[in-house]
Amino acid sequence: MNDPTSPSATPDFLNHDRPPVPSLTVPRGVQPFHLDNKPVRGRLVRLGPLADALLSRHDYAPAVAALLGQGLALTAGLAAALKFQGSFSLQAKGDGPVGMLLADCTEAGALRGYARAEALPEGEAPLDAKAMLGQGYLAFTCDQGPGMDRYQGIVAIEGDSLAAMTGAYFETSEQLDARVWLHAAKTPAGWRAAALILERVAGAGGIGLDLDAAAQQDAWETALALASTVTEAEMLDDALAPDRLLYRLFHAEGLMLDRPRPLSYGCRCSRAKLASVLAGFGTDDLDHMAEQGVITMTCEFCNVGFRFQREDMQPAAEG
Repeated sequence: MNDPTSPSATPDFLNHDRPPVPSLTVPRGVQPFHLDNKPVRGRLVRLGPLADALLSRHDYAPAVAALLGQGLALTAGLAAALKFQGSFSLQAKGDGPVGMLLADCTEAGALRGYARAEALPEGEAPLDAKAMLGQGYLAFTCDQGPGMDRYQGIVAIEGDSLAAMTGAYFETSEQLDARVWLHAAKTPAGWRAAALILERVAGAGGIGLDLDAAAQQDAWETALALASTVTEAEMLDDALAPDRLLYRLFHAEGLMLDRPRPLSYGCRCSRAKLASVLAGFGTDDLDHMAEQGVITMTCEFCNVGFRFQREDMQPAAEG
């Protein structure tokens, strides 16, 4: 079989070959749940080996990989709460050594992400998310494609962790009581990442009629206290099934498990897509990009370089 990243005799608009990246699905990547007759719902995200497949595509510093792993787990968890067709993304952009952090997830659970980072300053203490990102913004975007409304919420980067930054977003942009726990680390089995998201249900939907406002507040605070006992080791343990972990936390609160959702390796690059990008450049730009007659375009997500013959690239119309 021909290497899809190399120059091909097939016209690029007909050549939809994908790069040699993992074909990997985690069947129970997101486990939604709620507490019976209480104003609490949530999602537990466990990326398992998918985290290692995504994070190991680049030679990230450990702190950067951990931050991106948290972002991937968070994005998968937030996307799973929405009904949409397209992609849901998290983007953090700042003036720190990690200038850009991006993760996105489709409605089917196809997940991808990357970080654009400089060398981190050396020091004894590891940098927190605020120090790595610096001053900037955090954006959550639901993009349903051409002709559809595009929803976006943007907040300033506030808080020392990605979880705290997300909490500030919920509070200021969504007016939603929610709490997030995020963990990512390299284990003996490779990189692992997980998220636990709790949301307080607004109104009376699904709440027992015997729960007055004070009882609802108590149920919410109890759920938060129980969730706060979860450890990084539990969140990242492949041997601890999602339902067992949730049972440990909430079995006394009427835990109800909903249908789990899969997550998969989700880079969507191809020769045809990148060829269409090149088609937008003029002659001078194409000549400048070419080295020994070949233009190489590297996908930022999967870090695979696609090679195109300069002689085959037709420049955009120049007026």
